[in-house]
Amino acid sequence: MAVAFVAMGGWATFANSGHSMPQPLIAGVVQGTLSALITLFLKRMIEALSARLPGSIGGWLPPLAALTASLTLLTSIHWLAGTPEIVRTIIVPLSVTGVYGTLYNIALRRSAAASSRSNG
Repeated sequence: MAVAFVAMGGWATFANSGHSMPQPLIAGVVQGTLSALITLFLKRMIEALSARLPGSIGGWLPPLAALTASLTLLTSIHWLAGTPEIVRTIIVPLSVTGVYGTLYNIALRRSAAASSRSNG
């Protein structure tokens, strides 16, 4: 969570650096905080959905749900916080969410399949 705060908060500060202070700093703190919290929530959401959804829907819905939840939350909170460069601010965290969500879900599904083969 600390890595997410520093990395994504730093990115948000940079993405808004063309604006006067304190806007870049506020964007960085908002994004850092959201990234730290989202990291924990999305991991658990992907695990729960992946375990419960059968077949191909379980392969694509958990990462899509994670991405949609992140997009909605990040856009809304940055808009409320007055972040000037919302798209630039959230593009990197959303990209990380998409890649992480997809790869983590694939790993979970492969692990579950291997477990069921060895138990069956």
